[in-house]
Amino acid sequence: MKVITAIKRVVDYNVKVRAKADGSGVDIGNVKMSMNPFDEIATEAATRLKEAGQATEVVAVSCGVAQSQETLRTALAIGADRGILVETAVELQPLAVAKLLKAVIEKEQPQLVILGKQAIDDDAGQTGQLLAALLDWPQATFASAIEIGDGTATVTREVDGGLEVVSLRLPAIVTTDLRPNEPRYVTLPNIMKAKKKPIETLTPEQLDVDPAPRLKTLKVVEPPVRKAGVIVPDVATLLEKLKTEAKVI
Repeated sequence: MKVITAIKRVVDYNVKVRAKADGSGVDIGNVKMSMNPFDEIATEAATRLKEAGQATEVVAVSCGVAQSQETLRTALAIGADRGILVETAVELQPLAVAKLLKAVIEKEQPQLVILGKQAIDDDAGQTGQLLAALLDWPQATFASAIEIGDGTATVTREVDGGLEVVSLRLPAIVTTDLRPNEPRYVTLPNIMKAKKKPIETLTPEQLDVDPAPRLKTLKVVEPPVRKAGVIVPDVATLLEKLKTEAKVI
């Protein structure tokens, strides 16, 4: 069984992002970039399926600028066998990414595609669902556990009311939540091995996909600075402030 895992290069989650002075976007100049944490969990899940003998090959796919090769190398160090980069300088939105992934999937013919449920830069949470719709494949989102059976995937999903278990006939799309696993620490020997693994570079033109944005960002601004808290002398004063200032009583 071949598994594809889709990954995205984003600003590292430890970095505090800043809006550009002209409000045209987020300033990522000289900022540390890393693999999207949800995609790291997806790559770990795919790697564990291979280690359990349920997958024969794991292919990591990324769409974006040339520097995304560095992120692909991280996925290869985790355990993916090879990488595919769809290189473009165009600002990629979820629909464009889904179309690019669809073209790659039709070329690679995997039985399972695992993605993170969302990217931490735009928090759109749309790519997996759009991809499933374009392929007309069954999908399970917000997965906390994945089990592979005879031509099926049993996925435990996190929903508002608790947990939901669904069975999907392969091929299928799965998006991971935070709880399926804790991604392994990437060791130096695995980093060195990853440098020898192949990465194929494609372009949207080769895949016959137009990645042009459909949405236009009008302005990006930072949230207002939160006011400092105050210390009150007693409970009565606290209740009065909650009633007259916070308006919660």
